[in-house]
Amino acid sequence: MSMSDKYPAESGRRRFVKGVVGGAALAGVGATGSVTVNTLTTAGGVGGGQTTAMTIAKVTGPAPRGLPQIPVRVTDDGYIEGIWPEVQTIEQNGVEIEVAQEQLGGRTYSGAWFQYCGVESQENVAPNFESDNLFRAETGQYEWQDDTYDSGDRIHIDDFQNYDTWGNGVGSDGVGKPAAVTWRSEDADSSLNATVIRSTRIEEAAQEDEWIEASTDQGFMAYLNVCTHFCCIPGYKQLEESSRYGVGDGTYCVCHQSGYDPFTLEQALFVARPRPD
Repeated sequence: MSMSDKYPAESGRRRFVKGVVGGAALAGVGATGSVTVNTLTTAGGVGGGQTTAMTIAKVTGPAPRGLPQIPVRVTDDGYIEGIWPEVQTIEQNGVEIEVAQEQLGGRTYSGAWFQYCGVESQENVAPNFESDNLFRAETGQYEWQDDTYDSGDRIHIDDFQNYDTWGNGVGSDGVGKPAAVTWRSEDADSSLNATVIRSTRIEEAAQEDEWIEASTDQGFMAYLNVCTHFCCIPGYKQLEESSRYGVGDGTYCVCHQSGYDPFTLEQALFVARPRPD
């Protein structure tokens, strides 16, 4: 990610609204809602506007909302991939534009979920960007991952077999086994940083909730790993310091102490930044 992506210029348009559903336990998330049809927000951009996303809950710190969830599935040969919405052509204000959105688990899943913090300017969130959507390893964050993969390798379900006992000395053991990954970033100028976690908590929740069942697979879930506060890169179970802020078993951004709970999903209403025209 370039510095201009990481720290985009502020504007009057860039205002976020906190999630409309509180921090209910993951298994209890059941509020309905769908993405409204976005409107053009500038003459030079498309696909922005008021958006409702499913996020991992923000539980502490200055971040305005949670991190957007990436629906996942396990391929027939055992690799983990993120689901990208189907591309559609719609008319907005008399102009035809392409958007990525589809119905999934009783909700509208949209590529606009990821249009913030300069990410919207990256080619890999354009609706028609061609990618196999497989998650690929980003080394240097977890010892187990560095021992298993080289950077850019596809991650495989077989390497998560100890997910119900894994621990690294941060928080509790057996909560969930993570992998730091990139998504839709092959042949792209900038990477989409993401985190994949396999957890028994997710397996259990998927039995009771339509959205969680549709957006996770065999205990795997994922989210875009870009802090909604100031666009830094948080870490799941990476720093002992995170326990001081109540997220030893969660995701912690060291820049300004925002913390997130990947096992609590909630709706968040925010203004998605328009993609370049």
